This record gives sequence, structure tokens and C-alpha cells, in this order.
Amino acid sequence: MKNRLVTLVLALAVFAISAFAGDPSGKWKYSFTTPNGDTRESNMTLKAEGAKLTGTMEGRGGAVEIQEGKVDGDNLSFVVVRNFNGNEMKINYKGVLKGDELKLTMGFGDREMEITAKRVQ
Repeated sequence: MKNRLVTLVLALAVFAISAFAGDPSGKWKYSFTTPNGDTRESNMTLKAEGAKLTGTMEGRGGAVEIQEGKVDGDNLSFVVVRNFNGNEMKINYKGVLKGDELKLTMGFGDREMEITAKRVQ
């Protein structure tokens, strides 16, 4: 009886914690400033299923699938591989979801840029 009660309490605690975590699923509009000072805007679509994150990001070369997507509470991370002049570049994203705003750090090579995304759907 005591073991069942402990199991029930633990299950409810896990459920309560996951209920407070945000869901990044939906359409997002984001912007960032390039190293030369230009501001770029684009869109992405995300879908969370448990700890797995999938979706697409639009860019100058079109839409690409995100890879290695993970969700951990309000934290998320993923990778996008883009082709620039015949060279593949792996771009790492990591960030935090706060309501309808997503703050991401985009890293490639030794460069990092901050991205702010707003939920549009």
C-alpha cells in the first residue's frame, strides 16, 4: 500500500512538472542581426513530441529540416545543416522558451548570434 502511494505521488509530481513546461509546437517568426549589421527575418515550424523536437526552418536557400531536436522542459536544442557555395555548414541552436517567445543562440564555427522568435500560430 505504501509503495503504491509513493508511486502515485511521484507520478503526479512528474506530471505536474511537465504540465508547467511550455510547448514549442507551432509556427514562429524570428529575426537576427548578421555580423555585418544586417537584420534578417524568417520563419520556422516546430513540433514537440515528448523529448523529441522536429520541424523546418526557412532561410535564403529555402526550408530545411531540423535535426537532433531535443526538448527538456523549457530548454530546447537542434541542428540545421545548410549548403553555402557547395559547402555544408552545421548550425547549432539552443534556447529557452518563455510563453510565446523563444530566445535562441545560433552557433556555427566560432561565431554565435542571438535569435528572438515570436509565436505566430
